[in-house]
Amino acid sequence: MYIEGHISEENAEYNQKWLLSTINKLKQNKKNVALAVYINSPGGAVYQADEVYLALQDYKTTGKLVYVYQGPMAASGGYYISCASDKIFANRNTLTGCIGVISGTTFDMTEFLENIGIKTETIHSGKNKNMMNFNEPFTEEQKQIMQSISDECYEQFVSIVAKARRLNYSQAEKLSDGRLYTAKQALELGLIDRIDSWDNMIEELSEEIDMPGIKLQYFKKEKKNSFVDYLTGKAKDFQNAAIAAKMGLPVSIIEQMNRSNLMPQYLLPTAK
Repeated sequence: MYIEGHISEENAEYNQKWLLSTINKLKQNKKNVALAVYINSPGGAVYQADEVYLALQDYKTTGKLVYVYQGPMAASGGYYISCASDKIFANRNTLTGCIGVISGTTFDMTEFLENIGIKTETIHSGKNKNMMNFNEPFTEEQKQIMQSISDECYEQFVSIVAKARRLNYSQAEKLSDGRLYTAKQALELGLIDRIDSWDNMIEELSEEIDMPGIKLQYFKKEKKNSFVDYLTGKAKDFQNAAIAAKMGLPVSIIEQMNRSNLMPQYLLPTAK
């Protein structure tokens, strides 16, 4: 089963409803004996990532195994989902980790608007209802509010990592400063189990469940792109290739970063 793209409710590459439905159907399917998950994602929304994590945990209550193979990037929410597996494999060029939470970005444009003669006001009840809007300053109290939400989600993330990787909380916390790890670094730190190929992972999985020559069935959400998307994509391909060459990174990594506002993310939802 493929989990690719920015984790959200739905976008060109990712569909939460399809993914959860597929996991549940495989759980109920008596012919299904195990689940091999390929992850290539920079992360995304807290809510959706946790839903997938819990769905995979529920799948495992049947006694079936879950193995994860990390592709070019399995960062933040992508790593969060990986923690639901029995074993994590990675390609030697995988970037993973990025264990942390972004609770939002605020822009205070009040001075700019005043300088160009624009006055804007949001009518609201509750002094913090309009917080993080561009037309009001972000107060210290509001910063503490958002920090407390971020910290709570972070503690949940770290606890899941600690449980999955058999670490105590303090050990997991030291590794969870938001940085990306190479596959080699992740292996040395105990965040993954092995650097190997997809085929070798499947072979080990079949041996683990004592079913040599296991038949694979693939589940992948098809992308639906228009002709305009195709033309735009080609232009981005040239740009991504140039950036990748300058940074010395695989093009696929640059593409994933572009899809998530240039950084791997584990994002809290925002509301007004």
